[in-house]
Amino acid sequence: MNRRLFRRCATARDTVLAPEDQAVVDAFRAMVAALRTPEPWTPGCCEDVAVRVGAHIERAHIRPGDDRGPDVIAVALVHPNTPHTPYDRWYNTGWLRCATATILGRWQPAYTALSHAAAGLDLPDDVGMSPAHYSVDVHAREPEGSSFTLLRLGPYSQTRIASRDADRLNTELQDRAATLLPGFTVTATSAPFDFDDRENYIDPYRTDVTVLLAAAVVRANARPGHEE
Repeated sequence: MNRRLFRRCATARDTVLAPEDQAVVDAFRAMVAALRTPEPWTPGCCEDVAVRVGAHIERAHIRPGDDRGPDVIAVALVHPNTPHTPYDRWYNTGWLRCATATILGRWQPAYTALSHAAAGLDLPDDVGMSPAHYSVDVHAREPEGSSFTLLRLGPYSQTRIASRDADRLNTELQDRAATLLPGFTVTATSAPFDFDDRENYIDPYRTDVTVLLAAAVVRANARPGHEE
């Protein structure tokens, strides 16, 4: 009897699976293959990418114009069946700063089985990525090292626009370096937007940034100890 049972087990590999069972097996094999050999992603590629969120893998849409990194890009987490099924809480996360080192590769449908959606879960409160908003900070520094913030602009939704405004301001600052704030070196740099200090930022989209800089210089020169 044992020999007969053994022979039956040995021939089980030839058994034809039901179509629904075969679909499950095929999906599992595709998932394993996708994990072992992800499709490469490089900065500048506009296709959706796969990123890890906790123990799951999620589909992320790259923000147009903010996709070249090389270290950080802006993404939005979307349902694996996008554009048909959005996450209920997608609008609460918005655009996020995603380190390119955490990207597994281009999104493949085989990753769907590893997503929160496949597990019947919503996205968590903390997805491990900070909001992708940027700012331009203008600092005035004395030779001995003391400094103060002259102007803070933001939030910007794209880092390239923040970098463009920082470059414009630095060009303006170089042209007026000798007379702008005597005794200070003034520079503009792009930086992450600090939501905890949002009341100290000025909206850069309402007024030309060079006009905002000129107004900030007037205020700084009127401060005690900074008169011309």
